[in-house]
Amino acid sequence: MFPEELPMSVQQETIRFADDGETPNNPRLPLVLYRQALPLVGARDPAAEFEKAFARHGWADGWRNGVHGFLHFHSHTHEVLGIARGRVTVEFGGAKGKQVDLAAGDVAILPAGTGHRRISASPDLLVVGAYPKGGDGSYDQPIPGRARHAAAIAAIAGTPLPEQDPMFGRDGPLMTLWTG
Repeated sequence: MFPEELPMSVQQETIRFADDGETPNNPRLPLVLYRQALPLVGARDPAAEFEKAFARHGWADGWRNGVHGFLHFHSHTHEVLGIARGRVTVEFGGAKGKQVDLAAGDVAILPAGTGHRRISASPDLLVVGAYPKGGDGSYDQPIPGRARHAAAIAAIAGTPLPEQDPMFGRDGPLMTLWTG
């Protein structure tokens, strides 16, 4: 059920966020959004479809849940969020960031350091998250304003790029967007 290449119907967006003094964000890599990346109509378990796609492309340690309502970031890993059911408004980029509406079938790929928190969500929201293989295996969840900012910036700079786009593999748009 998951695509091997970017379908014509998928809209791709990128958003860059600057360090705001509390949320480091990522100075080189943009947040990447794929709208309607996975056709979920008729899927018995839409979350499983995202899990299969992410795992097939080297993104593991997945989970099913929602998006935390508190502002946080990850300084040692990138993260992908697949919206399996419902709708959610997420503030990306920290307190001075941008609110983005996501719906079932959408994917958000967050480079290490990108602040994020849930602003609102439908009652049926189900999100699948995962992380690229090949990192140092550590997972953190610093809260802006409480984190050691300089240490977070250093960790973000040392986070390796993923080997594949979580949805579209080695030739997916992410590979160009994050290396080009």
